Amino acid sequence: MSFSVPAEAYDRFMGRYSGRLAPGFARFAGVEPGQRVLDVGCGPGALTTELVRLLEPSAVTAVDPSEPFVEAARERNPEVRVERASAENLPFSDGDFDAALAQLVVHFMTDPVAGIAEMGRVTRADGFVAACVWDHAGGRGPLATFWDAVHAVDPDAGDESHLPGAREGDLSRLFTEAGLHDVEETLLSVTVEHPTFEEWWEPFELGVGPAGGYTSGLDPRRREALREACRARLDDPPFVVIAGAWAARGRRR
Repeated sequence: MSFSVPAEAYDRFMGRYSGRLAPGFARFAGVEPGQRVLDVGCGPGALTTELVRLLEPSAVTAVDPSEPFVEAARERNPEVRVERASAENLPFSDGDFDAALAQLVVHFMTDPVAGIAEMGRVTRADGFVAACVWDHAGGRGPLATFWDAVHAVDPDAGDESHLPGAREGDLSRLFTEAGLHDVEETLLSVTVEHPTFEEWWEPFELGVGPAGGYTSGLDPRRREALREACRARLDDPPFVVIAGAWAARGRRR
């Protein structure tokens, strides 16, 4: 899945969480100075920016299938090589990197096992491949309140709980099927304070991802009903959202 929305829309919708997630994910992935690291599905560059903070810019490479995101990532980290490419078809040679990371990407890969295997291909022998995805199935992702409200007003609506990796153990399964070994999994969490309900709600109207697509498809009356159902489920502002993400890492053989 390629996101065609402006980078600023993604920043307002998911960037407020992904930027907080990146440091803990990079630590779990074992990123350390001296490594050459690939950021797969970099988006506008939340994880890329964290990798640049930990490493030299020349040691970081990033890819994303979305042209607006590639342009934004290049602008925000001009010394980083950023290419337009999908996880399933990386334009690099075998073993080019010490580690390959994918933050909030596996659940949108066309073929997650192939994408993770491709990340392994471009990683050196015994190097780490790591990925993280929100715990949508466990109700601990940042969109849990939104989807709970959706089901209250539209019981037949789908959600993101079925996406690859979005439940405990599923990332580990995908990593094993992709041929990685010494696979480990953990739950990461981030805390984000929202000053007003409007600041929390308005990004859902920007059309980003499945939640944004669902909201954009509603008529005004149904959208207002969903908005108020969300408001009723949240504390008075300012309120805090604690979001959990499953993270897995494994080594290339």
